[in-house]
Amino acid sequence: MRTPQTDPIIAEVRAARDRHAARFDYNVDAIFKDIQARQTASGRKYVRQPPKRFRPERVRSA
Repeated sequence: MRTPQTDPIIAEVRAARDRHAARFDYNVDAIFKDIQARQTASGRKYVRQPPKRFRPERVRSA
């Protein structure tokens, strides 16, 4: 079995992600704006789900 570090598909995805980030000097805000622009230009409908709320577990006293 291959480990994630040596998997060629994961390596390819990481390389593509790095190339994309390098285009924007690794500026997260610029990367995010580019992704939003690509989504808008695609013409596809994107659905946003509300965040899931998790109730903290109660600590039982002994």
